[in-house]
Amino acid sequence: MKKQILGLATVLALSSGAAWAQDAQSILQAAAENMGADNLSCISYTGTGYVGLIGQQWDHRDDWPRVELSEFSRTINYDTKSSHEIRVLRQGDYVPRGGGRQPILGERHQNTFVLDNFAWDDQGGDIVPAPSNAELRQLDIWMTPHGFIRGAMAPGASPILITRHEGGALGGLSSIPQRRIHMISFMVMGKYRVNGTINEQNYVERIQTRIPNPVRGDLNWEAEFSQWRDFNGVQFPGLFHHHGDWDDETQAPNYNGGHNRLNINVENAVPNDCGEALSVPDTVKTATIPTPHVETEMIAAGVYYLTGGSHHSVAVEFDEYITLIEAPQNEARALAVVAAVNAAMPGKPIRYVVNSHHHFDHLGGIRTLFHEGAAIITHITNRDFYKQEVLSYEPWTLAPDRLSLYPPTEFAEGYQFETVDMMHTVSDGTRSLQLYYLQGSPHSEGMLIAYLPAEKILIEADVYTPPPAGTALPDTPSAQSVNLYDNIMAYGLDVERFAPLHGRVVTWADFLEYVQKDN
Repeated sequence: MKKQILGLATVLALSSGAAWAQDAQSILQAAAENMGADNLSCISYTGTGYVGLIGQQWDHRDDWPRVELSEFSRTINYDTKSSHEIRVLRQGDYVPRGGGRQPILGERHQNTFVLDNFAWDDQGGDIVPAPSNAELRQLDIWMTPHGFIRGAMAPGASPILITRHEGGALGGLSSIPQRRIHMISFMVMGKYRVNGTINEQNYVERIQTRIPNPVRGDLNWEAEFSQWRDFNGVQFPGLFHHHGDWDDETQAPNYNGGHNRLNINVENAVPNDCGEALSVPDTVKTATIPTPHVETEMIAAGVYYLTGGSHHSVAVEFDEYITLIEAPQNEARALAVVAAVNAAMPGKPIRYVVNSHHHFDHLGGIRTLFHEGAAIITHITNRDFYKQEVLSYEPWTLAPDRLSLYPPTEFAEGYQFETVDMMHTVSDGTRSLQLYYLQGSPHSEGMLIAYLPAEKILIEADVYTPPPAGTALPDTPSAQSVNLYDNIMAYGLDVERFAPLHGRVVTWADFLEYVQKDN
């Protein structure tokens, strides 16, 4: 009797699975017919809107800072798995508050391509391979409404259907309580689970997945579509609204408010306009993701300037330990910096890592240094965000780092932070490193600068980047550089040299010339 019951259960399970698969195909086919996806090989569309600068907000509880998307055009070819996108960014009416190279002076042009597994940029006629962006640009093709339908219906996609009733949100697309919706899920590139919501009108209204991020791990990545219009027989959304990270800032406590990353008001769409056929440039075919390179320069006794990339670090030697200032970008860069520090000062642990501010490009290696055994020194406003969101217990499945794979004991129990309010000193009785809160900085709340009083060296990130030698200075200094000058004066620091975390070592006289001050 037991065998018969088990056999019946197996048959029912298999029948149920087949029914679900059939239902998924039926839902997809209905949406394809309604949207015109079944006869669509490619599409070109244009629009305007805004871009949110991910990880660059002034306060980590703010939304991503926005700049104007004054021009946008994109051509997607679903058959060749290619996309060509042009963006023109302006500061527009958005107040330049935060990072992301704000304010934008004039226009910033972005001309990007992907063809199957190859990605590149056109920077004023110069072809720049972008192998690290290829996977996400390819993923983005299937996160458009018609791309999702075609991808889910492709041979071997094996879509899964979940039918559910969705409760009302505080606003937006889900404002109607208890809607019946279909969610269809399939894998892209064998790595990304892509979930699409299809409403009762047979439109794809939301597509969601996760992407790897060196600060947030498996970062929520989603797009919402509304205001559907007819373009030559194809239904296409008039509004694209994209999120990067969760739209949960209304749920207290709010440790990280950033989420709105892109908004496009579609002006026109031309079905089956494939544009110029793309071919992969020869330099792109052979390009690989570069290995981080660190150059070590001793700029004072026991003070090492670690460069070799776009983002720098500074290592300061004490009697029994090392303090590292900044762990930028990602784990690969951080591990290369740790190796350089160990080579320059063998046998001494990195006891502290000083974090200048919370912007993602300066925070991406902090988990790696924490795993290395360093306590994090940061401004007090950052502590809850770092504790709850950055040093997270959540598994990283897409690009697992060392902290995710091999969490140490102190991950849960040990010494993790020293926080700075206005001023903090790291000292062993012989050498002193002073940290100061950069008051009123337009670049970031919770910004720290570091100062070595014996060496008279000031270390800072982003608020002053010396231009290359021989380059003409701007007519007007940036507000953040002037703010740095004001803070140096207020704290009474005697600075002779700058070791900036972008750019090059310069003198106090160079800085005064830049900010147009006599002293």
